[in-house]
Amino acid sequence: MKTISITACCLLAAVVVAGCAAPGPAAPSLDQQARSVIQTSFRDQGIAKVDRLNQDLGQSACSDDKAPSDEVAERVQAEALASVKWPTGGQYFGHWVQGERIAQSGRGMTWTDASADPKANGGNCYNCHQIDKKELSYGTIGPSLWNYGKNRGITDVTAETVAPIIHYTWAKLWNSKAYAACSNMPRFGHKNLLNEEQIRHIMSLLLDPRSPVNQ
Repeated sequence: MKTISITACCLLAAVVVAGCAAPGPAAPSLDQQARSVIQTSFRDQGIAKVDRLNQDLGQSACSDDKAPSDEVAERVQAEALASVKWPTGGQYFGHWVQGERIAQSGRGMTWTDASADPKANGGNCYNCHQIDKKELSYGTIGPSLWNYGKNRGITDVTAETVAPIIHYTWAKLWNSKAYAACSNMPRFGHKNLLNEEQIRHIMSLLLDPRSPVNQ
């Protein structure tokens, strides 16, 4: 068997090191290449369209490997809060039974669904939050929602009851970035994932004292 001389090995190592040291494409160029690969890797199929890849300010600001500046974060939150559609007639609540069904459903918005109508969608809340003590499995990306209303002093929910926590909860469900620029929570109302009636039901699940969340 032939052996490689020490000199040859040294030359080979030098070539490898030189190759590693050679300047590569600039970051903007790599970003553009990555975007191009992503765009060409997807296609419209069913209700899932390629335009889902288009990022708004809230998404693009939180896609880098570092958090956005305070100025950008404040702008994202301000724009998100301004986008909130408050409930028609000041009616914030529906029924917690319907809210629980929506919260425990993860269906909707896939290319195999026949329609993008939010009425067919679930909230998928259990995938990130504990909702009820009887649950055996739940996600932990978000905080537990157990006793959400009870811990915040809500003892009654009527059309006339408008407390800061009710405003906050509605806005958070409608556009989560209103209070956290890089929130991982879906923007249910803003992105038409759930309609106003469905959000009312989830409001009741979270805040109605009769809801299992608050027992």
